[in-house]
Amino acid sequence: MLGAFVSELPVLPTSLLPADGRFGAGPSRVRPDQVTALVRAGSNLLGTSHRQAPVRHLVGGIREGLAEFFDLPDGYDIILGLGGASTFWDSAAFSLVRRRAQHLSFGEFGSKFAQVTDRAPHLEPSDILRAEPGTRPAGPEPREGIDVYAWPQNETSTGVIMDVARPVGTDADALTVIDATSAAGGMYVDASQTDVYYFSPQKNFGSDGGIWFAAVSPAALERISEISRSDRWIPDVLSLATAVENARKNQTYNTPALAGLVMLDQQVRWLNDNGGMTWAAGHTRTTSSLVYDWAERTPSATPFVTDPAHRSPVVCTIDFDDTVDTARILSVLRANGVVDVDPYRKLGRNQLRIATFASVPEADVEALLACIDWTLENALS
Repeated sequence: MLGAFVSELPVLPTSLLPADGRFGAGPSRVRPDQVTALVRAGSNLLGTSHRQAPVRHLVGGIREGLAEFFDLPDGYDIILGLGGASTFWDSAAFSLVRRRAQHLSFGEFGSKFAQVTDRAPHLEPSDILRAEPGTRPAGPEPREGIDVYAWPQNETSTGVIMDVARPVGTDADALTVIDATSAAGGMYVDASQTDVYYFSPQKNFGSDGGIWFAAVSPAALERISEISRSDRWIPDVLSLATAVENARKNQTYNTPALAGLVMLDQQVRWLNDNGGMTWAAGHTRTTSSLVYDWAERTPSATPFVTDPAHRSPVVCTIDFDDTVDTARILSVLRANGVVDVDPYRKLGRNQLRIATFASVPEADVEALLACIDWTLENALS
């Protein structure tokens, strides 16, 4: 039955199709050079011990490459652990928050981290500043007793960005903790304005999930050490002190997926060779502007994020009016090999969500928009 359904969908003109039809907000497309690197690693690296020199050299190269990409200040370190950013939230609740955290919640992922610290039995209830999807709070609000201020730089679910700057007027040792999962590698950040800038590599870095990395300041390293010496119980697999200890040996506490590390290493090298963070941020601004400009001039479409200054350069959310059946658009695109521009499921909007990560070339974005135009004109009646 599925084959019959697909065969009834219109065939897009071949001349309109992008060279690569993957525009998902995560996992993202993987470049051919990353796959080639994986094939090379298959003969000498995959299937070997992560405690031995070859894999530790790989991890060390990634840590050095990320430090270069983010232009880390003196004393900052790159640490890593398994489980992805969602696991990092639990690690942060154990190893970073001393008593109470404040969160900016303006989408799915900021709210999830807020729930973790709010429910943690060893912490005080979190101070959560909320905004409706498509908008954002004005910013963190310094308050006595808050020792961690946390928010996403880019809310993947809604395509809203938040400035990354240390809040003024906080307690002297308060930490600024930024979720950069869909921002890192595609948006500019001044790392000195953060204490922990953490991410999973399945977005701009074009790798697999299941692992997290973080750029960590001396103040955050001291907080991690302080809490690890306290009487707080911390599971070893969630201990950031354990992650720091192992990262400095260029390894992880438990066994990582080497394929993801190989792909990440190749992507970090590619980004740095192209001009690093400055190049990547400029590229995503250009490709996302194509999407937003298209939506502004298309009568049935509009950017979901109304304030242009708050629109993401890496995850573009576009609403359509009631005359447009976006489910039909998605079906036509997918049948023609253009995939993963579905809206975030919990928003429930008549919407497309288009990732313009660092690996997505301008020509492919232009081709995607041409495919959507053709579908609007020819396939919705």
